[in-house]
Amino acid sequence: ARLVKTALRTGRVRRKSQGRNTAGQGKIRDMVHISERPAEAEDRAIPGHWEGDLIIGAGQQSAIGTLVERSTGFVVLLHLAGDRTAATLAAAMSIKIPEIPEILRRSLTWDQGSEMALHTKITEATGLPIYFCDPHSPWQRGTNENTNGLLRQYFPKGTDLSFYGPGWLDQVAAELNARPRKRLGWRTPAEELDRLLSDPSTFVAATA
Repeated sequence: ARLVKTALRTGRVRRKSQGRNTAGQGKIRDMVHISERPAEAEDRAIPGHWEGDLIIGAGQQSAIGTLVERSTGFVVLLHLAGDRTAATLAAAMSIKIPEIPEILRRSLTWDQGSEMALHTKITEATGLPIYFCDPHSPWQRGTNENTNGLLRQYFPKGTDLSFYGPGWLDQVAAELNARPRKRLGWRTPAEELDRLLSDPSTFVAATA
């Protein structure tokens, strides 16, 4: 739980289309549809189900990967060095996702963008099952959409996102994870995730 402990120590916007390249949608091999995602992900009672996406930089050349936990809104940001190809995303996820406690690696939902072409390699490296939304259905990743809106306060459109290194991204994630949320009873995502992780009964329904 190093990621959560770090977040605990550190104690807004409508989103338009970013001109994502959707030409590769529907062509991802061995894709598992969101309809096959565990039902427990729907009601958000059990943590460990994530939504992911990219926020895109100037000229669609750079990007930052975003992962958001559905129950708590806890954010993890991925540094994509150099480009936003499938290989770069897979490498970044294979480094960052193992920092997430294993019990929280229950599922990840992503859209059908070509950046996720190597999803089977990501699952092999991290143990995180990946499910895919229907094309053009951002509401199937509503938590992530809302978080990406908040992130634009830190990373405005039209900027070169490759400028922001891993340390900077970790600091931004820590700030978001330390922001009290109304739907969490004004606890922060980091506090809520720590609370859920410290209570074994949280996960009983998932394993019963």
